[in-house]
Amino acid sequence: MKTLLLLLMLWVPMAFSNNEPAAARVNGAQISEFRLERYFAEFLEDQGRAVASIRNPKAYKQLRQAALDALIDKELLWQEALKRGVVISDVTVQSQVALTRQAIGGAEVFARKLQDAGFDEAGFAEYTRRELAAQEVFADLTRVAEPDEKQVRAFFEEHRAELSSPEQIQARHILIKVPQGADAAIVEAARLRLEELRVQIVGGADFASVARSGSEDVSASAGGDLGYFMRGRMMPEFEAAAFALKPGQLSEPVRTQVGWHLIYLQNHQEAADVTEEQGLQTVRAYLARQQKAQARRDVLARLRSSNRIERIDDD
Repeated sequence: MKTLLLLLMLWVPMAFSNNEPAAARVNGAQISEFRLERYFAEFLEDQGRAVASIRNPKAYKQLRQAALDALIDKELLWQEALKRGVVISDVTVQSQVALTRQAIGGAEVFARKLQDAGFDEAGFAEYTRRELAAQEVFADLTRVAEPDEKQVRAFFEEHRAELSSPEQIQARHILIKVPQGADAAIVEAARLRLEELRVQIVGGADFASVARSGSEDVSASAGGDLGYFMRGRMMPEFEAAAFALKPGQLSEPVRTQVGWHLIYLQNHQEAADVTEEQGLQTVRAYLARQQKAQARRDVLARLRSSNRIERIDDD
């Protein structure tokens, strides 16, 4: 709902748009620089980014072009809906407007936001009709058949091992670093520091709290949490000690090339083969998503190639 309202604020009436510098034109219909600027901020926000955080000019240009691509696609779909005579009923439009009004915070907040953006409910209703029409035609154009069952089974047989769950453990650790080439006295001093921390934990101190204050690893701020990992991901000595533990157990000090570790095992998941039913269901859903994504790419590519698009902002 948030995106729907914000996009309204990007869609200015055509008479006003035509007085603004153009970012692009689609069969003569203008996408203004104003609209692109507003949409670009929303486009970045959806990716968890902000305009001010983009320092690289090349990256900035690429992201801006991607945002303009999205606006061009929206215009293409709307124009295609007009060609196909797609009609969205007043009842459907008003129902969507009511849902948006409610999601925004009620009639007063909704009206205020529209007024701040220079629009009224009639304008928003018209924009909603355009969005729904574009969505409907896109859905129609990208309909795909269910994945062929022979293809599903073949893919499953080929990737069955990958679909199975490997043995994994969830662990925390504390690291006291030892410089490369350190003499025996420095190595022993680091081990004794780790032993002191181990005594605290055995005495009842919380492992995560001790890790936050005493560990020299980057995981210290997360209480030493390493998450889940399978065999082959850690240093051999560390891995051997970690996989030998049972959930709830604390290791003795473990020496690796980077220093001394203390390991606490939180959970151990045994390897599990996927059942045929589960595997086929997973593959079927995966292939369906892949086919749908390819259909979307093909439809948009076809619309772009068969319509007149002028990208002014790229110049």
